[in-house]
Amino acid sequence: MVTLGCARNEVDSEELAARLESAGWQLGDDDPDVIVVNTCGFIESAKKDSIDTLLAAADSGAKVVAAGCMAERYGAELADALPEAAAVISFDDYTDIGGRLDDVLAGRPLKPHSPRDRRTLLPISPVERAKSTAHIPGHGSLAALPEGLAPASGPRTLRKRLSGGPVASLKLASGCDRRCTFCAIPAFRGAYVSRQPDDLVAEAVWLAGEGVRELVLVSENSTSYGKDLGDLRALEKLLPRLAEVDGIDRVRVSYLQPAELRPGLLDVIAATEGVAPYFDLSFQHASGPVLRRMRRFGDPARFLDLLAQVRERAPEAGVRSNFIVGFPGETEEQFEELVGFLTEARLDVIGVFGYSDEDGTEAASFDGKLDPDVVAERVAALTELAEELTAQRAEERIGTELEVLIEEDLGDGGYEGRAAHQGPEVDGAVTVQGIGLLPGQIVRAVAVDSEGVDLIARIKAGS
Repeated sequence: MVTLGCARNEVDSEELAARLESAGWQLGDDDPDVIVVNTCGFIESAKKDSIDTLLAAADSGAKVVAAGCMAERYGAELADALPEAAAVISFDDYTDIGGRLDDVLAGRPLKPHSPRDRRTLLPISPVERAKSTAHIPGHGSLAALPEGLAPASGPRTLRKRLSGGPVASLKLASGCDRRCTFCAIPAFRGAYVSRQPDDLVAEAVWLAGEGVRELVLVSENSTSYGKDLGDLRALEKLLPRLAEVDGIDRVRVSYLQPAELRPGLLDVIAATEGVAPYFDLSFQHASGPVLRRMRRFGDPARFLDLLAQVRERAPEAGVRSNFIVGFPGETEEQFEELVGFLTEARLDVIGVFGYSDEDGTEAASFDGKLDPDVVAERVAALTELAEELTAQRAEERIGTELEVLIEEDLGDGGYEGRAAHQGPEVDGAVTVQGIGLLPGQIVRAVAVDSEGVDLIARIKAGS
């Protein structure tokens, strides 16, 4: 099983792994009969990486199955363009993935699907939507599984961990109900469907039993959680329940929409013990006219006010965001407005992406496309600024006390971990100087230096 793309895909792969083992398949890296590549289809570079990975897997001599977002998004078109793949499967195939691989191994051809807009697949009723999740990745029901996939007693979660370590993602929902003009995800992931709170708590208990100490809540838009269940405060209620799970030391929420971050949710994230004061805010731009063309909301004043509210409640909160540069019609003045916003915002992590047309999106038909060289110049300029600003933000944290989750022993008295303001993989890390620390342990340390977005810290005396 090879997983590309985001944390949502990682959870999907772990669901597929559980289904495969329950169907009699064995996962391993040595001389596989079949390689399943869980692809990403979000942007052009991700699609290229998916194709390269599929081709490399085919060179191994194993039969290759393309799954995931790119496979779902292109279906028969991908199968025609990539004869090296033995099969291109849809999300609808996930519930019987073992049977699909049986067919592949036996040489029985699988007819590739014709992609369609998944937003039209679910019933209108919120209750019916919540029930109609069999075809949706990440919505495996609690089920009896073979030994080794779940605890010996209690609810059995349809998931098998594919990597160790004290951090794991927990998928809140699948799909998205927003209509951002640059994004194709809603069409191939479908309408937003929240998982039931009790199922999420049960999975958190199982993950804690697997050695997980930090849960990272993921979805296409976490601030929408519970809307389809008829409860706008569902995430506010869920977070304290997850934080109280025995063995879970930290709960982190990702993918927050600024326009939907209600004061009550802000309070819970900022002030609940066991919930990281961490705000992954999807700003995308700062210019009001550009945001409206993206079918999003906000402007520098509103965004800076939101950041002020965050820091009033949690002065050391971590804040990250991503930005699209060169959106159709973006003027030099609007780009400079974004530059000015970032200079004032004091974000811990800034992701910069150049706009490119995506198949099936509204923005692909917009006038005012910028010359690719102009887009590249703006990306380079904003990336350079972002690196400078985030390094300055890390320097501001020197001298502050951190709660660091240890993830790896680096040897020679050094350990790598992450503080509460740092999300996994993309937000930098903390190198802790100490003796006898263990992965999964949370230690108090003081930041003594920084390198870019990374920090160097020493164990606090007496901790």
